[in-house]
Amino acid sequence: MEEETKIWAQSLAWDYRNSAEMICRYMDAKVLPGYVAVQNGRALGYCFFVYEGNKGVVGDLYVSRALEGGHETEFRLLTHGIATLQQSPGIQRVEAQLLLHETGVVAEPFLQAGFRQHQRLFMMLPLGNGTANRRSRVPAPGDRGLSLPSDIEVRHWSDGDYHAAATVITSSYYGHIDADINDQYHSTGGSLRFLNNIVRFPGCGTFDNGASFVAMHRPTRTMVALVLCSRVKDEVGHVTQVCVVPGHRGRRLGEILLDMTSGELRRRGFSSLTLTVTEANRSAVNLYLRLGYRIHRRFDAFVWER
Repeated sequence: MEEETKIWAQSLAWDYRNSAEMICRYMDAKVLPGYVAVQNGRALGYCFFVYEGNKGVVGDLYVSRALEGGHETEFRLLTHGIATLQQSPGIQRVEAQLLLHETGVVAEPFLQAGFRQHQRLFMMLPLGNGTANRRSRVPAPGDRGLSLPSDIEVRHWSDGDYHAAATVITSSYYGHIDADINDQYHSTGGSLRFLNNIVRFPGCGTFDNGASFVAMHRPTRTMVALVLCSRVKDEVGHVTQVCVVPGHRGRRLGEILLDMTSGELRRRGFSSLTLTVTEANRSAVNLYLRLGYRIHRRFDAFVWER
């Protein structure tokens, strides 16, 4: 997977080595289903997937640039993988998001199999090359003149926040387009699995507690918003989640939390911060553009339901 790791670093400023090591461990344990393209005894392409209850997820697709007819091989690998998932007993839903592939490039096998297609954006915010200043305090939300509402307090993420955060995520995404893309947002249990995946496992980088914050409503002592961040490469952060419950929208809480995350990373000498967003979520896209994020890549999310 060395070649793919280099492409992740070049295309997305993402250190894929921890993810690759985890994938290799699953392969060595013979618990990772998928297909491999072999030429002259060499594995030059693969597509793997995972099962999560009654759902299947296409985890990755890669074909070496050294393989002639690579695009055709991608289609063949995907076609076999999709057919296997759709025909697996008990599978009611299949999801896929393939960041390395520009939008439309590998859409045909999914569309032919009846998947819905959602265009997503990979966005990047330059943070500059300021001198690192490692401070553990919660940064003030005033880097751009923002003022925190008097009934809200912000603190760093803690291990006791899982259940409250899962409730915030489920409430925030009710009826939202992203809940169609990721069914984990449909329930508190699913949101807990999502949180465990991004906080405790290296699939989306290494969780950065210092750049992750929760907003608490003082009168009720309930969590109303959060931003979670991981380190995906030296000096590069990635926002894995930002959301605000419906009753507290319009108060710029999401903007304040993002400002605090970027401010914390900037103080520590990080060079950039990235995130992904569904293009149809225009209010979020417009906010990120206003904050200085720029569209770096367009890719697709695919969903199939029986």
